[in-house]
Amino acid sequence: MPTIKRTRLATALLLGAFAACAIPAHAELQATGEPPAARQGWKAETVAQGVRQPWGIAWLGEGRALVTSKQGTLHLLNGKKFEDVALEGMPKVFTGGQGGLLDIVVHQQDAAKPNPRVYMTVSTGNNDANRTTLVRGVFDGKKVTGIQTLFKVATDKSGGQHFGSRLLWLPDGTLLMSVADGGNPPLRIGDRLAREQAQNLATHQGSILRLTDEGKPAPGNPLAAKGALPEIWSYGHRNVQGLALDPVSGRVWATEHGPYGGDELNLVTAGGNYGWPLQSYGADYKTHEPVGKHEVAGMLNPSVAWVPSPAPSGLAVYTGDKITAWRGSIFSGGLAAKDIRRIAVDANGKVMGQDRLDIGARVRDVRQGPDGYLYALTDEDNGRLLRIVPR
Repeated sequence: MPTIKRTRLATALLLGAFAACAIPAHAELQATGEPPAARQGWKAETVAQGVRQPWGIAWLGEGRALVTSKQGTLHLLNGKKFEDVALEGMPKVFTGGQGGLLDIVVHQQDAAKPNPRVYMTVSTGNNDANRTTLVRGVFDGKKVTGIQTLFKVATDKSGGQHFGSRLLWLPDGTLLMSVADGGNPPLRIGDRLAREQAQNLATHQGSILRLTDEGKPAPGNPLAAKGALPEIWSYGHRNVQGLALDPVSGRVWATEHGPYGGDELNLVTAGGNYGWPLQSYGADYKTHEPVGKHEVAGMLNPSVAWVPSPAPSGLAVYTGDKITAWRGSIFSGGLAAKDIRRIAVDANGKVMGQDRLDIGARVRDVRQGPDGYLYALTDEDNGRLLRIVPR
């Protein structure tokens, strides 16, 4: 057991449902352990199977979807089966460690068009020098053509850790892209530990970027006036693998991996510093010593901190009508926890409680489909697309 303060860890493991934020606003946030099972009746049914380590899903019209594989391939969901999609012009994919072909989104103006523009994040390079890269191509129904690189992280790193890589369109037509800190100690980028770069506004590591649909810095990014790289929208992140927009409130939510414990759900605002590695609820993998403090002046606190780590990946705000009791809740996939966590929030974005859907497999992505159902991708060699339906 790590030496995070044992009393805090014990308290976290004993907390039950709807205890996440049942403390005064001025008190220190208490980490939560595994929430209880969801009371709402539900079941997971397999829609299709057969993608090796699926990572991201983007919905097209008529019930079809594009699904990326971490192994560097793209697949079309057509009915109850996956079909291979050729990638013409894709840069060489680095698939070492956590790298690969990662997230995917369709241009928000092209959802109903026959040849939509698709945006994908991919790790490029090799084990000695790699980076997170944004590419764009056109899907013609069978293949993606004309793939071009729009953006790549300015500073290379080594190894196969921490690429981040979620994508999210904002209502103003700009694109958010998460970039992770680069890796755990002893990995260094330049003259610092990789994780320390998350507080360095002269690098992209450990940040959420806001870009135009051409991959350029979006106008109005708030940190540029402070000397930051012009793409940076928020910083102090470790490894954001979940990004979701609440279309009703306009809030942007993100989940990120902590180190040994201390995974987070954050309400992300422009210009915010989310503290990593100065502020954290986690511990170092090797030493088990706490990383940073729970609260640091001037840095934004998480809405939820999980100890132990569920390893969150994929995020959705549910607005459908299939299970009305879930409407407005946030759903976070769990890799290590093999579950989906439902986080209930009030009209002001305050977390009111949590429960969990036990999936029994690593959940890499969670999305709401155009039919109003919640869907999940399982991170398996014979990966599945699951539909969550009422029991």
